[in-house]
Amino acid sequence: MKLLNRSALSVRPTQEFVDWINALEPAMGDDDLALGDVERESTVYLIPEMDTPEALEAYVRERYVDIFETELLAWEEDESQWPAALDWSLFQAFLRIEYSFLAVDLDDETALEISEVDDALLLDNEPD
Repeated sequence: MKLLNRSALSVRPTQEFVDWINALEPAMGDDDLALGDVERESTVYLIPEMDTPEALEAYVRERYVDIFETELLAWEEDESQWPAALDWSLFQAFLRIEYSFLAVDLDDETALEISEVDDALLLDNEPD
């Protein structure tokens, strides 16, 4: 077990975000995604170590557009389908942030790898 020199953000969708996803391709009846379906696709972001809630909040406010765009891209690559204004208020309406001050790596066998975010990986979330 290794303590990482990072804090973490868990980004969870709200029902409003799920409603936006479902509006992209309207389905009939039970084919719509539910909040629980989308929550399984939630993302954890490792961020610089933070030691206060105020520092975490300030960091998210600085980076919310990057986080928001990544979350939208995971569901729709055509930016013209995105909401018109990606502002702080919409970010808060679409996403719920959970903070973790400590990040611990429980895998003692596999070294951490670093790679750039690949848009193809973000888009490969559709059920087969």
